[in-house]
Amino acid sequence: MTSLPNSDELIFFVNGRKVIEKSADPEQNLLFYLRKVLHLTGTKYSCGEGGCGSCTVMVSRYNPKNKKIHHYPVTACLVPICSLYGAAVTTVEGVGSIKTRIHPVQERLAKCHGTQCGFCSPGMVMSIYTLLRNHPEPTPDQITKALGGNLCRCTGYRLIVESGKTFSEESTVCQRKGSGKCCMDQEEKSLVNKEEKICTKLYNEDEFQPFDPSQEPIFPPELIRMAEDPNKRRLTFQGKRTTWITSVTLSDLLELKVNFPEAPLVMGNTEVGPRIKFEDEFYPVFITPLGLPELYFVDNTDNGVTIGAGYSLAQLNDALAYIVSEQPKEQTKTYRGLLKHLRTLAGPQIRNMATLGGHVVSRPNYSDLNPILAAGNAIINLISKDGERQIPLDSKFLERAPEANLKSEEIVLSVSIPHSTKWHFVSGMRLAQCRENAFAIVNAGMSVKFEDGTDTIKDLQMFYGSVGPTVVSASQTCKQLIGRQWDDQMLSDACRLVLDEIYIPPAAEGGMVEYRRTLIISLLFKFYLKVRRGLNKMDPQKFPDIPEKFMSALEDFPIEAPQGIQMFQCVDPLQPPQDPVGHPVMHESAIKHATGEAVYVDDMPPIAQELFLVPVTSTRAHAKIILIDVSEALALPGVVDVITAEDVPGDNNPQEEILYAQNEVICVGQIVCTVAADTHAHAKEAAKQVKITYEDIEPRIITIEQALEHNSFLTAERKIEQGNVELAFKHVDQIIEGEVHVEGQEHFYMETQTILAIPKAEDKEMVIHLGTQYPTHVQEFVATALNVPRSRIACHMRRAGGAFGGKASKPALLAAIAAVAANKTGRPIRFILERGDDMLITAGRHPLLGKYKIGFMNNGVIKCADVEYYVNGGCTPDESELVIELVVLRSENAYYIPNFRCRGRACKTNLPSNTAFRGFGFPQSIVVVEAYITAVASQCNVSPEEIREINMYKRISKTAYKEMFNPEPLRRCWKECLEKSSFYARKRVAEEFNKKNYWKKKGLSVIPMKFTVGVPQTYYNQAAALVHIYLDGSVLVIHGGCEFGQGLYTKMIQVASRELNIPSSYIHQYETSTITVPNALFTAASMGTDVNGKAVQNACQILMARLQPIIRKNPQGRWEDWIEKAFEESISLSTTGYFKGYQTNMDWKNEEGHAFPYFTYGVSCSEVEVDCLTGAHKLLRTDIFMDASFSINPAVDIGQVEGGFIQGMGLYTTEELKYSPEGVLYSRGTNDYKIPAVAEIPEELYVTLVHSQNPIAIYSSKGLGESGMFLGSSVFFAIQDAVTAARRERGLTTTFTLNSPATPELIRMNCMDQFTEMIPRDDPSTFTPWSIRVS
Repeated sequence: MTSLPNSDELIFFVNGRKVIEKSADPEQNLLFYLRKVLHLTGTKYSCGEGGCGSCTVMVSRYNPKNKKIHHYPVTACLVPICSLYGAAVTTVEGVGSIKTRIHPVQERLAKCHGTQCGFCSPGMVMSIYTLLRNHPEPTPDQITKALGGNLCRCTGYRLIVESGKTFSEESTVCQRKGSGKCCMDQEEKSLVNKEEKICTKLYNEDEFQPFDPSQEPIFPPELIRMAEDPNKRRLTFQGKRTTWITSVTLSDLLELKVNFPEAPLVMGNTEVGPRIKFEDEFYPVFITPLGLPELYFVDNTDNGVTIGAGYSLAQLNDALAYIVSEQPKEQTKTYRGLLKHLRTLAGPQIRNMATLGGHVVSRPNYSDLNPILAAGNAIINLISKDGERQIPLDSKFLERAPEANLKSEEIVLSVSIPHSTKWHFVSGMRLAQCRENAFAIVNAGMSVKFEDGTDTIKDLQMFYGSVGPTVVSASQTCKQLIGRQWDDQMLSDACRLVLDEIYIPPAAEGGMVEYRRTLIISLLFKFYLKVRRGLNKMDPQKFPDIPEKFMSALEDFPIEAPQGIQMFQCVDPLQPPQDPVGHPVMHESAIKHATGEAVYVDDMPPIAQELFLVPVTSTRAHAKIILIDVSEALALPGVVDVITAEDVPGDNNPQEEILYAQNEVICVGQIVCTVAADTHAHAKEAAKQVKITYEDIEPRIITIEQALEHNSFLTAERKIEQGNVELAFKHVDQIIEGEVHVEGQEHFYMETQTILAIPKAEDKEMVIHLGTQYPTHVQEFVATALNVPRSRIACHMRRAGGAFGGKASKPALLAAIAAVAANKTGRPIRFILERGDDMLITAGRHPLLGKYKIGFMNNGVIKCADVEYYVNGGCTPDESELVIELVVLRSENAYYIPNFRCRGRACKTNLPSNTAFRGFGFPQSIVVVEAYITAVASQCNVSPEEIREINMYKRISKTAYKEMFNPEPLRRCWKECLEKSSFYARKRVAEEFNKKNYWKKKGLSVIPMKFTVGVPQTYYNQAAALVHIYLDGSVLVIHGGCEFGQGLYTKMIQVASRELNIPSSYIHQYETSTITVPNALFTAASMGTDVNGKAVQNACQILMARLQPIIRKNPQGRWEDWIEKAFEESISLSTTGYFKGYQTNMDWKNEEGHAFPYFTYGVSCSEVEVDCLTGAHKLLRTDIFMDASFSINPAVDIGQVEGGFIQGMGLYTTEELKYSPEGVLYSRGTNDYKIPAVAEIPEELYVTLVHSQNPIAIYSSKGLGESGMFLGSSVFFAIQDAVTAARRERGLTTTFTLNSPATPELIRMNCMDQFTEMIPRDDPSTFTPWSIRVS
């Protein structure tokens, strides 16, 4: 590429190598540059907004002022390459590689089993590695903090944290209360067979290579020389559309601001970058200051501290922490308030990128810092060519009053924060959907100054964020309270006044209006209590203390480093040493995951002439398409074609699904057409220019209630029934009725849907590379769309970055769309959905409405149940029929109810089609079961666990659809969980806590589970494998199963190793492909290992039978000798293996069948603490007992259980999908949708794999891929238990329905009190809400 005029060379280093970019484009980010220009694909794209940490890299800069090198983590997706002049970038490839030497961080993440799908692993490695560069012996808290900006959807985080803890001096094993005894050791009560040895270590620390911090790469000396060059000059980087100017002196910077008054001043790009990407903002010029000393300083005086605007929020944190440690406590109240919020504001990457000046001046309405700065009377120091001036960081500034705005030529030089004084109290409070890396739902900064020696208010300030378009000041309220005493009457008046002054309209953006109104006064109450407590500490005689029961309201929940123990059956000591079955074997790709060398689809090198595909989606839920105008799109540079339904050679509606919308659209997010262009940027820009004219059609059905009203269904009713339900209702003591709503869930696999479609020159062949759970289905849809035989379509699947059901049916549709584009253009197509499009187009878990009528006796025995389930299937069938069938078949959970009827139906609505998701409807539907169990307990005035025990299956029984099973493992898990978790003792402790604390409550819940694997059709359970033995003795294993993190490939190597009696190192697994194993069924329903393991076993046994004559002749020979001899004797060394499948069936007409091959059982006990004032909760401890029968790989199985549990916990707590009444999905990224992060996992997590027998399955194992998911509901019901305790104390009925998810909003609004009663309520008929529930 030739250098553009007036463009300087951009010089930086990547992994120790100098990069000279002669034509740096200001619009290009570091992630794109690493992946597409330098071809370093270890750094992953996942969210594109800095919220997931998958693209984390380390940036190092030399500071010529203090002669130190600063290492810090950043999200590469937000870093403009032009900002990197003089920086050294380290990616996962620069940390270590299989080709050279892996780093201890990479090795330990892999060997501690901290990787499953592996897509997030490079980001995890970089976060821990950067921490180690700064702190070679980090504390567990530092490790937990370092991972706060990284998301993982598979592992549940604990094992990732544990890998980091191996660098810490502190022990990672739980030693309770210094006794040195393990909390799980209760041998005298143990129910475990004494002959069965239990193991607790999943890895061997002795295998780890030592970590030597002195061996890390040096910082490039050339960059030191560049930084210290006294003759630095302005740098200009000229792109095609934009110019980036880097100033090196303050005077030059001020000159540039005069010349380019509209140009943004870019420091961390955390504000400007997302606006450009998501709000289509365009700036022709960017200005950035490079390391100006005038912007980077801390000046501590007697009156306060002044901090340079260039300080990152992480540097601000360090500076304030130092000041707090040095200054008297009374002077640091503002600083401590800021520090508290800095701990949870965004993640470490963003905190290291965003600057104090940028945060202050951008004035986001959700700012956590500005309300505290304003309450602390901070001053903004400005500078321009005309000189310096100061403006107060006050209400006028925050509310964007014109007179308080910066002039276009001004910049923020620094921020001055005064010390607090003895009679001055400053505090910050916030509440978010989750505890870290989430925008506040409401936050506040408050301060009060008293007349010396009194509690008479001299000055009062209250600032609230996220309650309006800007941060809002309650200035009128504050004025009216001047001169009042700080007492309960003042509080009451203050609440009334502030609610009058700060009005949130009922249809306000963001919704949660009543909750946010409640938070306004709840946070004010917290501040009131803190000040009362502070006054009492200063003069206990003069100022009465707050009630003892209110003390716990003062503190937020801390973020603790997680700990726990995992227990599993040890391998029989008589088992041959090279037999890996039963051992906690590391994932076969784990090291490659950790080094970034595992290749995912978009990591594959560019193909000549390839095009990028971007979809154009419907903006209407139900409308006629009048016109698609593509003229403007086609006129743009780089655009090759626009593809519509007219271009599909074959069937555009395979199996009632729709590739491209034709004539009408039936949901928001339906693909209408796609744009193919030479770059993704060109395709995306052109997609925006496609103009579609619609005419709305009625009805528009969004919710289940609307579907029922319009009799709109996708499926016929499914029903099972036993006993005489109607008669039984006449002979019970009590009857209760109710309904429960369970909202949906986004898969949020870390790798979005990615397809590479390559048309071949001959015979209409097409090659598809993609991440899928079902290559055969992809092959079918592509062949149907192109109108060619399936034999012409080759689907290749090596690995996927997570799936969870979301890559079962959806990839077939998307691959067919890509294949049609490849067919039309004759060129390879790379089709990668951006996170927002993926969430919009592919949908997720079915929202569910459950209605129940339960008849029971006063002693708690349930005699009859009539249950109806409805799921929101969306606009096409997809997997809804199978989902509703499994909902009905699994509807008893663990309970025997003699007279039982369950009916289910999938509703047709104008939402994108919901699809398969881990658990297939069970996690939603069983919430309804446990809800009516809890309701019965409440009516009988006994504990829910007693009702569970009374009604649980106790002996060999038949299900309601007449399938026989033995619940003995369920009973064992139940007894062991109650005993080993010390459930009853802890319940008593929680009750004591609840008596002593009014505003915080603890809750415990123990939930049993009877789950099923597989599906009720035999042919869906079949599997095939192909095994080759090569002449050097190496073995290639191929099967129809897909690897997406669940360890299937690892287990298949273990199976082949045992069956062939050779070391695992001899065995290699190749990709899953329709070429090698045809007609393979989906890898889902927890059946991957069961069926593919049987097929691999069959193939290996066939080969061993062929080899037996050779082995008998030479029993002491080597494997390689036997293979060589077999070849010489013309014995085939290749074979297919086949498993016909478990014999399952379901006769829906007669409502009976052998629907599933076997059952899995589990029990989970969780303890939470709830903040009744805010709705926040803290998960203190979870104990899981899972019937694993015999675990082929305990590390993989425990990883699946823990990961499933945390994913389930997310479904029931933080993960909330929000839709407009018009059917528009609002939740389209990490800012709007919160999967659990490391701060949400249990402080203590204990997992035990319980041993039982399962002779039907390979090696008597059980499929555990899904079963952990529902156990996350123990958190939900523990929350309900805590809320019930709060309601009981407030004199409210204890029987209430808690819908899922139990968000902070639901928790707070169910803990009703004087504050929820005080808020204004709006008549629902007078407004249209911003969002609605769709269940």
